[in-house]
Amino acid sequence: MVKGTHDFLEDPRNENVLVYLNGELVPRNEAKVSVFDAGFCLGDGVWEGIRLHNGKFVSLDAHLDRLFQSAKAIALDIGKSRDELAAALYQTVEANDMDSGVHVRLMVTRGKKKTPSQDPRYNEGGPTIVIIAEHKRVDPAAREAGIELHTCYVRRGRPDVQDPKINSHSKLNCI
Repeated sequence: MVKGTHDFLEDPRNENVLVYLNGELVPRNEAKVSVFDAGFCLGDGVWEGIRLHNGKFVSLDAHLDRLFQSAKAIALDIGKSRDELAAALYQTVEANDMDSGVHVRLMVTRGKKKTPSQDPRYNEGGPTIVIIAEHKRVDPAAREAGIELHTCYVRRGRPDVQDPKINSHSKLNCI
């Protein structure tokens, strides 16, 4: 099987991780978001993927910069400060007894909607914030085999259509 940059080693500890969901830490299999959430209905949200190494998040300031810039670009109020988000990230990895070899996905959506409509006026309540931390080490077979780079035949839209600098939940054109 061809190996790539997203290949990782399975880790049974991930079955029992606690997920941060709107301020609460819940077991992975109990972490649920409404089907009316704007991220689910519309891909209306932003995210960052952050690595944890030796107890510190790699390039945390740069990730939070991009998250807040992305949220501002789509007029999404995160509802928390940078310091509050950083504290939530650390709370999540500490609750899972994680130190290194960890990938964290921080996601913020516009939140629950009254009805599945693109209009932000139909949101009720605040944003949905989810932090998923997983033990995730690169598969050494991918490193040993190396990777080949290819130019994808699917072109991303122009920046005036969907800015490629924004890690938005709407990534269909990247799949």
